[in-house]
Amino acid sequence: MEQTLRTLPVQKHIALVAHDHCKSSLLEWVNNNQAALQPHVLYATGTTGNLITRHSNLDVNAMLSGPLGGDQQVGALISEGKIDVLFFFWDPLNAVPHDPDVKALLRLATVWNIPVATNRASADFIIQSPLFSQQVAIQIPDYPRYLAQRLNA
Repeated sequence: MEQTLRTLPVQKHIALVAHDHCKSSLLEWVNNNQAALQPHVLYATGTTGNLITRHSNLDVNAMLSGPLGGDQQVGALISEGKIDVLFFFWDPLNAVPHDPDVKALLRLATVWNIPVATNRASADFIIQSPLFSQQVAIQIPDYPRYLAQRLNA
């Protein structure tokens, strides 16, 4: 598929997701990075979003809980170009019943070429990057062009 450019704005739309065994790590990371996260628009899956709201001074748009469809809601926002960065502290050592949703979420983040952190180290790299507070052009699939070609074929 051909590519086009999308510009991630200075004020990013950020999704925060964490598996149960990683929630405390994400909460600690969020608390350590409140100043950097404050100017951005935050989204999170249900339980994670409610925990962040309760334990920080950040406003979070909470989706459903991951197993109840929250991962898919975040994935839909990614595919609509409404999420710019995904911080997903996932537990690779613990099987979850909604594993297909988790894989779909990570796949969509990859398809739409947004920055993804899956642990504290990668989250630190992203949030401390000078690009985090700048406009950034990324390449994404040119779906409208693809549709036009398919319909005219």
